[in-house]
Amino acid sequence: MASLKYYDVILKPVVTEKSMNAMVEKKYTFLVHPEANKSMIKEAVEKMFEGTKVAKVNTMNCDGKTKRRGMVYGKTAKTKKAIVFLTEDSADIEIFEGL
Repeated sequence: MASLKYYDVILKPVVTEKSMNAMVEKKYTFLVHPEANKSMIKEAVEKMFEGTKVAKVNTMNCDGKTKRRGMVYGKTAKTKKAIVFLTEDSADIEIFEGL
């Protein structure tokens, strides 16, 4: 976990109807590295997107789904999501502007 840099923390944005509606309230949802903690996520967002100030971060661990192929059962990979709340005077994140 010591070798985890800020650009490795955020994997990709979550683009769903619910997350797009939350952007009006300056809440942005990302898939993050499973080993990342809240302070690492806050630092990564503030460094990757200029002018952003993070108020708080909520995280959730999502277990993998059970899948079946024939008689064999398996699980998909575990993921971790982070909902980032920006302050009122913070700049918006540009990657969501065209969506």
